[in-house]
Amino acid sequence: MTAATTMTKRPTGGPTTRGGTAAPDDGSSLRRCIVSREPQTKDGLIRFVVAPDGVLTPDLAEVLPGRGLWVTASREAIETACAKKLFGRAARRAVKVPDDLLERLEHMLAERCIALLGLLNRAGELSAGMMRVREWLRADKAAILMTAAESDGRDAAELRRLARGVQTVDVLKGVELGRAVGRDLIVHMAAAPGRLAQSLIRETGRLAGLRDGGVR
Repeated sequence: MTAATTMTKRPTGGPTTRGGTAAPDDGSSLRRCIVSREPQTKDGLIRFVVAPDGVLTPDLAEVLPGRGLWVTASREAIETACAKKLFGRAARRAVKVPDDLLERLEHMLAERCIALLGLLNRAGELSAGMMRVREWLRADKAAILMTAAESDGRDAAELRRLARGVQTVDVLKGVELGRAVGRDLIVHMAAAPGRLAQSLIRETGRLAGLRDGGVR
């Protein structure tokens, strides 16, 4: 089976979000990581394609034409794929891997997360700041608790205690959280349940693989 082969699973009752709505069922199609050779849902994978000039290109939106080369969203897996020339083997052609591939990927994933936070904010599905986030958690309105990666204070610990059953994420830096809402720095955010929140969980999870943790 090639790296881009689709394997169909029988439909099952999909998971639900904290708000009770059905989560998108991306598990209907699996992709095989070219490093581990294990089939996985796309949520934890990154798709690459080879451009016409032979350059390996990340396809985070999964829309570019060409054979998809899927790799587990982790620094170790991508480094292994590069070191063992697995991209060329899976593509069955010569592949040029950019020297800054990991740095470029990390930046692209961070930008996708920031863009999603901006959409959540414009949709009224995001709260920012210690007081507002605390209110959302106590009112059971939050599906995701976002804390700046560099935060390790008592406020963060208090919010995590309140965040029972809530996805907690601390993979983004305070300046990145701030950019999403037009501020210099944000330490605490909460996102409401919904499709945007589900997308954010996926993107922050993939980013965590490049930044060595940050999603629990």
